[in-house]
Formats: sequence, structure tokens, C-alpha cells
Amino acid sequence: MVGNLLLRGMVVGIVAGLLAFPFAHFFGEPQIDWAIALEEQATAAELAASGQPASEHEEPELVSRSTQAGIGLLTGLVVYGAAVGGLFSLVFAYAYGRLGRLGPRATAGLLALGGFIALVIVPFLKYPATPPAVGDPETIGARTELFFVMIAVSLIAAVAAISLAQRLWTRYGGWNASIIAGLAFVVVIAVAQYALPTVDEVPEGFPATLLWQFRTASLGLHLVLWAVVGLGFGALAERSLAGGRIAGSSPAVR
Repeated sequence: MVGNLLLRGMVVGIVAGLLAFPFAHFFGEPQIDWAIALEEQATAAELAASGQPASEHEEPELVSRSTQAGIGLLTGLVVYGAAVGGLFSLVFAYAYGRLGRLGPRATAGLLALGGFIALVIVPFLKYPATPPAVGDPETIGARTELFFVMIAVSLIAAVAAISLAQRLWTRYGGWNASIIAGLAFVVVIAVAQYALPTVDEVPEGFPATLLWQFRTASLGLHLVLWAVVGLGFGALAERSLAGGRIAGSSPAVR
């Protein structure tokens, strides 16, 4: 049964990547082109001020911009979507029947919402996405490490919050237990975001509109992907389970 769910999860993830591609291509890529143009203008201005010919500093283009924005972007989103869908299906297989009497669709929807918050929203609040021309190339390694540290903290806090809610469920009821666990999650995340160093490398004079549109497109891309995974996998899982149960789970209602 788990293998069947894994396959369905990967298929749904691939579909999510395919559906996310048009959004990323039409809403995200124009902002990247704008940022690249600004970066090239700044570089040309620096070379002109120093009296150096721009031709000496031109690097060969290994992959054309059209390829990056086309087949490259599509391939990346499909692979990413398949990975997210596969991992999502494994989490669903474990969680189904352990989150109260929730059916497959409700369980998948709740997990997708939780994944979007823990893996996208929380890290984004501390270390939002930035377009080209933003950030010092020498600090990209450190910035990447901080981003993944924030993801790890958020994921651990989310798992701990769910465990806390389950322990408090009998004593305080589902609603109160969920509120207490949610507040605990918020407190842990607030402390972590305060403790982790802030990264602010946006150059002076960089267009605020470009930065806002790029970050909005980045969030929208992930929203499309997680929504498709949650809704699509829930529908397929419901048909696959057909009222049955995964080993270790309890009967669920829709």
C-alpha cells in the first residue's frame, strides 16, 4: 500500500511541477530578466569608470537564457515536484489515521498546509528569495546554510508541535490542544528567527517593485505546487484506500 501511495505521490508531484511551470515562466522569469539587465548595466558602468573594455570581462554563456527559462526551468520544477510528492506520500502514509478521524482528502489537505507553512512561509519570513544582482557572491554559501538551518528548525518545531497536540488532546480537547501546540510552534520559531543572523544584502537603489514582484512570484510558485500536491494526492489516495487502512492506522471518515 505504501509503495502504491509513493507512486501516486510522485505522479501528482510531476503534475504539480508541470502546472507550476506556466506560473513561474510568466510571473517569475520577467523579474529575473529585469534583475540580470540591471546587473549587466551596473557591471558595464563599473568597467567604463575604470577604463577597462567590457569584452575582456565577458564570460562564455554555458546555457542560454532562453534554455534556462524554458526547458531548464520545466525540468527543475518537474524533478522538484516529484521529490516533494514522493516525500509527501510517505508522510501521509505515516500520518493517516493518527490525526483524529480525518479522511484521506482532509489529511492530505492538512499536511499540505502544514508543509507549506513549515517549509516555505517560515523560512521565507527570515530569508526571503532574492533575484540576481542581490547578495554578495562570496556569502552565498553562508546564506544557503542559514536558510537550511531555518528549514530544519521549522520542521523540527512542527513535528514537536504535532506531538504536543496529541499528548494534550485527551486532557484539553482537540481545539484547545491545537491552539496550545500552535502557540508553542510560533514561540519557538520567533526565538529561532531572532537568534539567527539577519541577511540584508540588497544594494542601495535596487528597485523595490522588482524585489516585491520577484518574492511574490516565488511564494506563488510554491503555493501552486503545494496546493496541487495536497488536493491531487488527497483525491488519488481516497480512491486508492477505498475505505481501507494503512498498517498501524485507524479507520477514517471522510
